[in-house]
Amino acid sequence: MKKNPIRGLVLKILYIVLVFLLLGLIYIEFKGVDKTQKEVSITQLVQDINAEKVQEVKSLDNEIVVKYKDGTELKTKKEEGSTIGESLSDYGVDKAKLQSISFVFEEQSKTFDWVWTFILFVLLPFVLFGIFFFMIFRQAKTGAAQTFDFTKAKAKLFGAEGQPKEKVTFKDVAGLKEEKEELEEVVDFLKNPQKYLKMGARIPKGVLLVGPAGCGKTLLARAVAGESDVPFFSVAGSSFVEMFVGVGSGRVRSLFAAAKKHQPCLIFIDELDSIGKVRGPAITGGHEEREQTLNQLLTEMDGFEQNDKIIILAATNRSDVLDPALLRPGRFDRKVVINLPDIKERMDILKIHSQGKPIDKEANFREVAERTPGFSGADLANVVNEAAILAARNGQKTVSQHDLLVSIEKVLLGPERRSHVLSDKEKKITAYHEAGHALVSALIPNAEPVRKISIISRGMAAGYTLKVPKEERYFRTKKDLEADISVALGGYCVERLIFGDMSTGASDDLNRASRIARAIVKNYGMSSLGPIVFGERDVEIYLGKEYEETRNYSENVANLIDKEVEKIIRKAEAEAEDLIKHNKKLIERIVDVLMEKETIEREEFEKIIKEGAK
Repeated sequence: MKKNPIRGLVLKILYIVLVFLLLGLIYIEFKGVDKTQKEVSITQLVQDINAEKVQEVKSLDNEIVVKYKDGTELKTKKEEGSTIGESLSDYGVDKAKLQSISFVFEEQSKTFDWVWTFILFVLLPFVLFGIFFFMIFRQAKTGAAQTFDFTKAKAKLFGAEGQPKEKVTFKDVAGLKEEKEELEEVVDFLKNPQKYLKMGARIPKGVLLVGPAGCGKTLLARAVAGESDVPFFSVAGSSFVEMFVGVGSGRVRSLFAAAKKHQPCLIFIDELDSIGKVRGPAITGGHEEREQTLNQLLTEMDGFEQNDKIIILAATNRSDVLDPALLRPGRFDRKVVINLPDIKERMDILKIHSQGKPIDKEANFREVAERTPGFSGADLANVVNEAAILAARNGQKTVSQHDLLVSIEKVLLGPERRSHVLSDKEKKITAYHEAGHALVSALIPNAEPVRKISIISRGMAAGYTLKVPKEERYFRTKKDLEADISVALGGYCVERLIFGDMSTGASDDLNRASRIARAIVKNYGMSSLGPIVFGERDVEIYLGKEYEETRNYSENVANLIDKEVEKIIRKAEAEAEDLIKHNKKLIERIVDVLMEKETIEREEFEKIIKEGAK
């Protein structure tokens, strides 16, 4: 729970008041004579004076402090209205003996006591209350200022005069040749706007960068700003939206007002889908904060007031949910699609991220790139970083090829769990399961070749079979998809044939096989139902939930879809079972090696397959 600063201030002031009051009481209590001194009667004092035991007598108003020759001090009181001499004489003191005693007379300062009493009990409370109200008013003033700042955009400004600038150029972005060519026009316009304006050309007001997460959309936007050498406003889409209605639209206005002062400039909005989703029915009465923010953004991008020298870059990996009004010409008129890097681009990315790291001369980035299809730039950066961490942990001076290959599996599946010891039975089931995947993948046509088999636990997997395509593939045929289903069912089939039972370890494989088979029927039109896509893919948003598919077919068609899916899976299952039944010796050989070494690399696995084929 957040603490109340006013309450804390009040408590501090009360503590201070209590401390001062306590100090005042202590002063009043202990001022003057020490109250721990023992008292002596005036009669006894006269007797001690006559006996020449007394050295000094100190008089403080009616209080008398007597110091004896042996060092002890006692106190007594004299009668009011009489002097100390008169009091002693009344009790028969020897006047001759009085002459040998030193007398000290002190008078208590009434003014001093009065001043302290005034300061502690009158002046100090007024001072403390004055400080208290001053702090209260200052806090209220600060709160009011913060209220007005609440609607200011939380954008970071880079590249303006006096601002720190970390320059990123297109050279720092590996690959993306065509994408960089698209954005070079934007850079050229920002550098030489008159060249285009003379021809009557209008540069795109908005450029939308679309692609999977980690592909370099943000880095590419920073490179555009670095190449054009203009101020660069960077803001996240989620920073516009607050729980209060009107704050988001106010921040959009504030952002564009600040950008107009730095023209020409760039505005980069990351994760645009957080504010740019399709507007749904006005369930909340038209005052939904995200929609108000989107409406204001649409107005600023293409309203009555022209922002000719402000270019908006935005990034998203969910372009399918964006509002059509946001994508029309005049707003985001250019769409740059950034795909996952191919093998050559992956090699370039690995080289960039290996700069500044002591990579072994024998390290082969080509092999690392071959083993990482589907990896984004962020994934590859993580691979190199994990390899460097592994090398440092092992006390190595350089990052070896082995470190890079191990880090691939760590990024894919998680760290090894060697402490997670399987029982002999579970280990054997895992070995047969992975051997089934590997055998079907090696023998069935159109399947991806096996790179590695392991029964060492990683992440949530008890074992894994790593398969990597021979070359980059952008399309998949029906035979390729059916081969993927057979490979996925290989572990399930071998468990049932060898042990006569099935384990829960095949649940992910069955889920993957079912998804592929249903996609063959519903999305790709590859079944006997014909070239028909079943289910609408338009995104609908209702009560904050996205429904990515609406059913546009009858119950009879749904039954036919289920039957087609079952037929595809049964066919793939029969193929996997047939391969396993005719190659039991190969399965046993793979299992024996796995039980002994726990891991089989590609070269050794291919050797086992060739020997079994003879």
